[in-house]
Amino acid sequence: MNHRSLAFRLGAWYTLLLSATFVLVGTGTFYGLQHFLRSNLRDSLSRRSIQVEQILMQAPLDATNGSIAREIDTRLAPEFNNRFIRVTREPATLIYRSGRPANRSFDPSAVRAIAVMNATAASAPVTEVLGDQHLMIRTTLIDTITGKYLLELGTSIESLQATLDRLLDLLALLLPVLIVCAAGGGYWLVSWALRPVDRLSQTAEQMSLQNLALRLPVVPSGDALERLSISLNTMLGRLRDSVQTSRRFLADASHELRTPLTVIKGELQELIHESSLTKSELRERVGSVLEEVGRLEHLVSGLLVLSRLDAGETQRDWADVDLAELALSTAEQMRLMAEDRGIAIDLSALRKTVIRGDQARLKQIIVNLLDNAIRFTPPGGTVALRTAADDTGGVLEISDTGIGIPSSSIPHVFDRFFRVDEGRSREDGGAGLGLAIVKSICSAHGAEIEVQSSPDCGSCFRVGFPRRSIAPAAVEAPAA
Repeated sequence: MNHRSLAFRLGAWYTLLLSATFVLVGTGTFYGLQHFLRSNLRDSLSRRSIQVEQILMQAPLDATNGSIAREIDTRLAPEFNNRFIRVTREPATLIYRSGRPANRSFDPSAVRAIAVMNATAASAPVTEVLGDQHLMIRTTLIDTITGKYLLELGTSIESLQATLDRLLDLLALLLPVLIVCAAGGGYWLVSWALRPVDRLSQTAEQMSLQNLALRLPVVPSGDALERLSISLNTMLGRLRDSVQTSRRFLADASHELRTPLTVIKGELQELIHESSLTKSELRERVGSVLEEVGRLEHLVSGLLVLSRLDAGETQRDWADVDLAELALSTAEQMRLMAEDRGIAIDLSALRKTVIRGDQARLKQIIVNLLDNAIRFTPPGGTVALRTAADDTGGVLEISDTGIGIPSSSIPHVFDRFFRVDEGRSREDGGAGLGLAIVKSICSAHGAEIEVQSSPDCGSCFRVGFPRRSIAPAAVEAPAA
């Protein structure tokens, strides 16, 4: 038996609690019964004492000691009823003393006179237990017309003590048995109560990366154990999704890396085997290799950014950032790219909006969204940037008049390596990581990103940042 186990400790505490309860109940029962029996004896002595008092009070002035004694014998019969009666008249005249009781439980002549000494100084009846004689004595001082009397009336407590002794023997026998039963029953109950935990442990031991679909059994107990089972199953679901996402990400990354590497390998092999290439042909082949190297470098850079975002790197250098100024400076840097494609950038809706975050990563959001908007907007189109502070917090919107996104693809646009148009994205050098990076940066900043789009009607990406109290003010847009 493991003495450090939860089952043993709970069973031990359960046993101690029940043992203390049994001891308290037994003690209370013993003293309660003792008090009840002695109280009954006191009431019985009080009633008999009143009878003797009546005899003494009704005795005439010329009554003799013998007549009083005969009256007491006749009405109370102390020897037959196993009672002790002694009547003394002041100053120290013995009027009556009962004889030896029928059950021979005490010797009347051996009863100590200490009861008389206690009673003479008292005005109220006094009840006392004489342990050496096993008697309960009630002493009463009576003042009558014939004189003052001291009445001592007692009864044996042997039967009472025998009852209490039998109760003690019964408790001494039952308590150890009850404690042993409590220990065994407590350990069994605790073990039974912890069986669901054992089942959870056995199921958890069967789980592995190859068996993440397995779930813990939910105990319908309505308590913390059920909530724990549900929470662990929810955590396992998230873990399964995370592992599947990582596997899919690894597979997609391997696929994306294999394409440029295959092209580079093929070009280099042709360069080795073809020695008759002209200088211009050689330059063209090397340029093709460099183009694939550039695509590979872009892909590796995106993967590195995602790994750093997953590691929480964005939370290191946070500061107050004005989204309007950041969007304005970023758009100016990308204006030449837009002009080459015949696309206008509208910056008239920029309003001062201060948020807290990593400026470099926030700029990356704007760069990626703006780059997508420019690349997928036909010549003559417009890309508009808007920043504002509303009731929910800071808002950044980048909208375009481009080709749009099909409704079936919108739920997946932020997935890693997802492309709406596979061929066109490759031609533009995209690896399908730009929006995934944007989503990760937004999550790191506690922001929510939404997209509204339809084919041939353009797209609008809206980023909502946590609330920050800032008075909005217009930001001057440069002349186009």
